Formats: sequence, C-alpha cells, structure tokens
Amino acid sequence: MKTIAIVGGSVAGVRSAEALRGAGFDGRLVLVGDDVHRPYDRPPLSKAFLEGGADEDTLGLLDADEEADLALEMRLGATATRLDAAGGRVVLADGTDVAADGVVIATGGRARRLPGTADVEGVHALRTLDDARALRRALREGSPRVVIVGAGFIGAEVASTCRAMGLEVTVLDGLPLPLAPVLGERIARGCVDLHAAHGTELLPSTAVAGLATVPAGEGRRVVGVELGDGSTVKADVVVVGIGITPNTEWLEGSGLRLENGVCTDAGMVTDLPNVVAVGDVARAAGRRHEHWTSAGEQATVAASNLLGGATGTTVRPSGYVWSEQYGRMLQLAGHPSAHDDVEIVDGAPDEGRFVARYTDGAGTTTGVFAMGNPRLFGRLRRTELPRAAS
Repeated sequence: MKTIAIVGGSVAGVRSAEALRGAGFDGRLVLVGDDVHRPYDRPPLSKAFLEGGADEDTLGLLDADEEADLALEMRLGATATRLDAAGGRVVLADGTDVAADGVVIATGGRARRLPGTADVEGVHALRTLDDARALRRALREGSPRVVIVGAGFIGAEVASTCRAMGLEVTVLDGLPLPLAPVLGERIARGCVDLHAAHGTELLPSTAVAGLATVPAGEGRRVVGVELGDGSTVKADVVVVGIGITPNTEWLEGSGLRLENGVCTDAGMVTDLPNVVAVGDVARAAGRRHEHWTSAGEQATVAASNLLGGATGTTVRPSGYVWSEQYGRMLQLAGHPSAHDDVEIVDGAPDEGRFVARYTDGAGTTTGVFAMGNPRLFGRLRRTELPRAAS
C-alpha cells in the first residue's frame, strides 16, 4: 500500500495512525476529520475541562514532535461524504477527494438529542470540544439550574462537575435503577447512591415528554423539562446524555454492511479487505465498544490486518472503562453480566469505596469493578482477568 486514509480525527483515528507506523507502514498517511480542531482527548471534556481546571492546550492527543514522527497529513474541517471503494478514494464535501488504497474508518458517532430541541437555547449535548465550550459558558452564566437527561457515565460525570461548581442539579433517567443492566443491581446501587450523597437529585423511572420554553430573540429558550406524569422540572440548562448514533451515512452505497455501525469481523476488517473500522463506529463481530480503551485495542489489530490484506489476528477486548464522579474513580474490566454473582472483596458499597468480583455460574471471574481503590483493582484485573488484556 502506498496511501492509507484514516477517516476520523478522534482517539481511534490517532491510535490507528500510530499503529500503522508502528507496524512498519512508511507510505503516505492522511487523516481526514470533520472537526476543525487538532485531535484532542474527550474524557476531560465532562470533567476537568468543563469545570475549568484544564485548558484546551492540555487536551491534544499529539504534540508537535509526535505528529512529525508520524508524518501525518491532516485534512481538518473536512467532511467525508462518500467512500468510492471501486475507485479507491474518499470523497469530501468540498468536492475534493483523497486517493487511497487502504482506508481506516474511525468516524465515531454523534450525540443523540431530544426530538425538536436543536434550535432551543439552553439545551446541550457533550461530545465535541465545541459542545464543551458552549456548555462551560452556559454553566458560568449566573447559577443555572441544571437538568441532565440520562444517568449513564457521561450524565453522572457532568452532574458531578456541576455539583463541584455549586450548581443545583437534577438527573432524569428512564430506568428504575440506572446502570443496573450493565453492572447489576448491587453495584449499580452503590454508584447511584453517590448522587444523593453529594446533593444531586436523581429521578429514576422518569419519562421526558418535552421541554418547557419561552420566546428568546428569534427562537426559544428552555425553562424546564416536562415529564411523562405531567409535572415539570425547572431548568436553565439541560444536558442530554442518552448515547450516540454511529456516523455511517456517508458510507451508504459503498458496499459495506451497515447495521448500528460498520460491520466487521473480530479483526476489525470489513467485507472489503482494504477497509477496516475502529472505535465507536465499528461493530465488531456483532457488538460496538464505545470505550476509550477499545480504540487503542482495535487500532493495533486493524492496522496489522489492513497491512496484511486479511484477518490474521483478532481483538480480545479488555472491557476496561473508567469514570470519575464526585471525587471517586470508578473502574470496570472484563465482560460481566448483570446476572452474574457479585462478591465484595474489599470495602463496602455504602461506604463509597469498594472492590467487587463478578463470577458466572461456573465460578469463573467475568469482571472486576472498583470504586475508589485503583491499586487493588489493578492487581485483580491482572490476576483474575489475564485473558482480557489487549
């Protein structure tokens, strides 16, 4: 291969560039990203950056020396509109294209939004640096009442940050016990209890019916969230954290299988051997992994298989994910089921510091979870989940 195009400038795209160079590729490497900003890290956007403890210059995924070492040609602010697999090119919105005999799809996803809210002032999602900039400004305009729709990790992190800023926060979630489908009831309860312990109001089993708005300039401004029971929660700022939609529309007609992402085998290879997919957009062996760690795990394997022209190695996802909430580090590794047995091996969930082990019916460890104890978590992850390592 002489030229490889990486479409997507987030962590999955950058890790793919590093992996390709690390595997010996010395040809032309072009990274196409629709974001105008140089590649940056997203985890701090809901935490240190949002609160103001981190500046934009600390978010970069590559410094000048690293970028030079990669000999990476960047096309920023360029949106890919079509993959012409037969012609070997990626077509861009400005009418130009990138000719390439290998393609890495790393276009990630976009934040889901509440229907009919795109033009409502005060309603935010948090996916990009520009999203975080806008939300940070809104949180500093007086002392806004914040309502967060969705009690997953992103929603919980934003709630934690807002409470650290002294703001009034309400979190809405449709589940009776948020996080239970992923962590099981016992561990989920320990996580959810952090909200009440730090003054955040959590309303589970809550349906959002719409928004209460008032005229503002030529548009509307949110003043509350209307619930399914007819009540309204007052809000000056609404943050929607209800997941993402994979960015695959530009690939329609390309010959790739698209089903809640770009379908690949376990080696991140699509139906076209010179096209691989990584990161949030990739649906590897029937499953998408929307975790920061997964991007690096997948990129290493995808690069090897792309250069080899076939699937020679496969990804063994570690399942590692972390979150920082209310001064606690939450960590999960492995692939536990919500129905697995849970053993507390240190601490106690109601004390806000504990480590738990998940086991299946055969007594095999399927996952390890920790709150506020990264050292013991790391040891158990290494000894109990050796096969989960990338």
